[in-house]
Formats: sequence, C-alpha cells, structure tokens
Amino acid sequence: MFTGIVEELGRVESFDQGRLRIAARRVLEDARLGDSIAVNGCCLTLVACGDGWWEADVSAETIARTSLARHGVGSAVNLERPVRIQDRLGGHLVQGHVDAVGEIVAPVPDLHVRVPADLVPYLVEKGSVTVDGVSLTVVSPFPDGFSVAIIPHTSAVTTLGAKQPGDLVNIEVDVIAKYVERMIRPFSLAEQGALVAAQVGVRFPGEVD
Repeated sequence: MFTGIVEELGRVESFDQGRLRIAARRVLEDARLGDSIAVNGCCLTLVACGDGWWEADVSAETIARTSLARHGVGSAVNLERPVRIQDRLGGHLVQGHVDAVGEIVAPVPDLHVRVPADLVPYLVEKGSVTVDGVSLTVVSPFPDGFSVAIIPHTSAVTTLGAKQPGDLVNIEVDVIAKYVERMIRPFSLAEQGALVAAQVGVRFPGEVD
C-alpha cells in the first residue's frame, strides 16, 4: 500500500525482455529482494539491485495496462516505497494497481487528463485520484476526464511538471469509490428494474392496487 507521495525521481536505465532497470538511491536505502516499489504508480517487485540501481520483472498484464513500456532509456519516473504503519498518510490509500492509461490534455498548473469512460463515475469534485503514482485532488470532473491543480513543489519533485498534451499517464482511481459502487450496484439495478416495470405496467407477485 502506498500514499501517492513521491519520494524520488528515478531514471530508466534499460527495459529488455520484461526486465526493467531503474537508477535510484533513496528508495534503496532499506530495500530487500521481494520488496515492492511503486514506479509511476505501478507496484513492482524488486528482484535485483546494486549500487544505485534496481530491477523488476514487468508482466505482460502490466505492460498492457500501463504506460511503463513507453518509457525510453533516460526517462524520469516517480518512485515510492510502501507506507509503514507508523508513517503519516500524506496522500490517500494507493494500491499501485493501475486502472488504465490516461492522456494529458492540458499541462500544469491546471493539469487536465482524459481517461477511459468506465473510470469517469469514480471521479468526483474534491475526491482523490492517482496520476503516475502522485496522489492528487480532483478540482473538476469532466465527461471525459478531470482537472487537478498542481502546485510548484509537486511540479518540481515529480514528472508531472514535464508532461505535455498527448503524453500518457497511469491512472488509479480511489479504491474506496470502487468498493462503494460495487456494494450499491444491486440496489441501483433493483430500482431501475422496478422503474422500468412501472413504466410498462408489469406487476410483481404480491402487488395490489
């Protein structure tokens, strides 16, 4: 579990046959084989490391659902270690499980991101969203995406300040919103069914005038 507060900007050193190597130092201070590190919001497992670098195996599923494979050698990436129980929760609960790839429409400070239609219901004003591993607050939800206000500090210490229209970013919506939607879906469907039945004059067993 992560918080979406970026600890370090790493650099892609290589990406060959599913093995990603990243140059970094801070996130390696207490890292061990098998630990998780979020890379642009993607939870990856450390499988090898050395002086100033670490490697992770990237599955076909991760390549298909994220923008990681599109980063060339030298690209900057946002890095974060998992949250510890005693840490402050500075952002929000981030799983590192990317939901989809979004597209930058307008750059910082008023970052506008376009997302797939199935993610739009989870985006609400003042709600949380993760963009390339950065915990952000939605300013305005749109029919095709959302906007967030990026302060100069966030722009400077993450990759978001360098993003331009057309760039792709990893999106993770608030998992709490997904759980709530799943829990209320049966009731919503039942209400819709009752409304349709009323419109067409269908009676259910036990109903009386």
